[in-house]
Amino acid sequence: MKRLFIILVFTVFNAVSLVAQEVKVFPNPATNVINVLGLKNDKNAAITVRDSYGNQVIFHKWEIKRNALNIPVFNLEKGLYMITIQSEHQNIKTKFYKQ
Repeated sequence: MKRLFIILVFTVFNAVSLVAQEVKVFPNPATNVINVLGLKNDKNAAITVRDSYGNQVIFHKWEIKRNALNIPVFNLEKGLYMITIQSEHQNIKTKFYKQ
């Protein structure tokens, strides 16, 4: 007789989901610049912007000052984009639409 073991792993919410609710992104939809508010100040944050296909269209290391970040998006095509902000103190994912 063979025995079958099934292990189920459940996760509720992680810190990234909770932090992302506190972050404000505007204007949305955007034309030239995206403003991100509610961030933690950081000297070396990695900012990645990906299109709806997952292609990286922007990558830059920025210093976050005054809990805010301004990302130029004037050269992006119209569409939906995902912003990832990673640093020692935060890991945030949010999205915006480019007009």
